[in-house]
Amino acid sequence: MNKILVLFVPLLISVAVAAQDSTAQAEARVPFDGYDLSWINGQNRQQHFPLELKDRKTGETILTGVALGDMYYNYNFARPIDNTQVASATVGRTSEITVNLVSIGMETNYKNIIGRIWLQAGNMLNIDQEIDGSVVHGRNTTSGDLKIIREAAAGYHFNKLYGINMEAGIFMSYIGLESYLTQENWCYQRATTCDFTPFYFSGARMQIYPSKKVKTEIWLVNGWQSYNSWSRYLGGGSSTYWRPDENLQLVANFYGGADTKDSRVGRFHHDNSACYRYYHVPKAKGLSQAAFSINDHFGFQAGHGISGLSDYMAGIAVANRLWFFKNIIALTTRVDFVTNPGVYLALAPSNVRPNDFTDAIAADPAHRLNIFQGTVCFDVMPVDYVTLRLEYDYRQANVPYFAGHGGTTSPDGYTTTPIPAGWRPDLIRNESRLILAVNFRI
Repeated sequence: MNKILVLFVPLLISVAVAAQDSTAQAEARVPFDGYDLSWINGQNRQQHFPLELKDRKTGETILTGVALGDMYYNYNFARPIDNTQVASATVGRTSEITVNLVSIGMETNYKNIIGRIWLQAGNMLNIDQEIDGSVVHGRNTTSGDLKIIREAAAGYHFNKLYGINMEAGIFMSYIGLESYLTQENWCYQRATTCDFTPFYFSGARMQIYPSKKVKTEIWLVNGWQSYNSWSRYLGGGSSTYWRPDENLQLVANFYGGADTKDSRVGRFHHDNSACYRYYHVPKAKGLSQAAFSINDHFGFQAGHGISGLSDYMAGIAVANRLWFFKNIIALTTRVDFVTNPGVYLALAPSNVRPNDFTDAIAADPAHRLNIFQGTVCFDVMPVDYVTLRLEYDYRQANVPYFAGHGGTTSPDGYTTTPIPAGWRPDLIRNESRLILAVNFRI
């Protein structure tokens, strides 16, 4: 705790001093002003926001409304009998039309006040929020009363430099390039490197914009994708964006915390990403934009009971996207690879034991899980607010990890069926899927 105070107290004092005359400053300078960032992988592609309430006298935005819906049909060629898609934090069902995520809310930056509340529901919450193990740490805590909140924050904006924000609440994660919201990503199924990393944090952050081209964030959080803390210690990290112009984005993220029941085990994670738009003729009827992204990850757990850095995760995802006909049509190709010895971040393909995956890990605790994924995604975006998608995903693992035809739930695919002695989840090494998806955001 003393280390945290040493790190944050000087920053808090400097911000408090800077805030003394912040409201008397002239109109604040705007970071990334004039930049078109809608092309970037992991960013909202909207350029117009019709649900705005403005001050009639000043024209300043008072409130901005948010509404989005995300639906898909996922076809797994293995046709698992329980219709359960495994090893994905993006897609949870197969052979069904699924409401993945719906969300409504509002946000404000009026008179330097920062306020945000976005509510959510949908199938994706069962995959991401309900696996939060920190909610069993003591009483007066449960995921049920918080998982319906996609993001909530309260804070203040200081008119210093190009802006300083201080906020507390529930936030979307800064780790990884691809977003929790599929509308913001170039592909529907996230890269495995991003699927294995967190989608939300509960805590506080300070955003500092020292210039038009740079943003630095300092985070103090309860834990790695957790509403509560696993121990008496908080986690922390930083995120730095550099955008020298609207065609290039470079990001470096760091995280450190204690995220298991054993507070003697520490976790560290780091990722870098680069997005570069190398062609841009927005009114062209042929190729109108072209860009690529690279995202690499490295992290580990170390401490009590873990030998050296044997429990680590490393991965990389490379994507290229082409836009056509004034950016109405887009084609993305992506390949990604992840290795996770000890599987401390891997999504468990089944909660039924024994099974081939958990048996392999039990036989060799340092077993190396390797996953390769190849993705092709075709998008049609007739207006700013709607995306229609057709995607093919192929994944391969070095151990049985994906659902086979027999499924991963029970002999007949229902959770109410007793598990007979000797039955095992049907796990295979290769998976092919087609995804049809539609989303709106306004």
